[in-house]
Amino acid sequence: MRISLVGGIDRLQKHYRHEAEKAGVDLRIFNGAETNIPDRIKQTEALVIFTSKVSHKARNQVMGVALSKDIPVFMCHNCGVCALRDCLKCVKEGMS
Repeated sequence: MRISLVGGIDRLQKHYRHEAEKAGVDLRIFNGAETNIPDRIKQTEALVIFTSKVSHKARNQVMGVALSKDIPVFMCHNCGVCALRDCLKCVKEGMS
């Protein structure tokens, strides 16, 4: 399962990836000044947005893609590893 994470903290990327591996998820992380994020999330099965660490513009762009491609979106205000673990659990439950 491929999930895209938009937002988050740079120093936690290693921990985010570790949690995703434990959950059996291929995680793509977009939390910096990456370009063309909307184009890069089109192939994802679900989208997790950490709303406290993403701009309104970026959130609106990825939400537009998610709505047009019928990609499920899970938003969380917190951006810690435990928050990601909870979001991955919700994604897996929602997809089954």
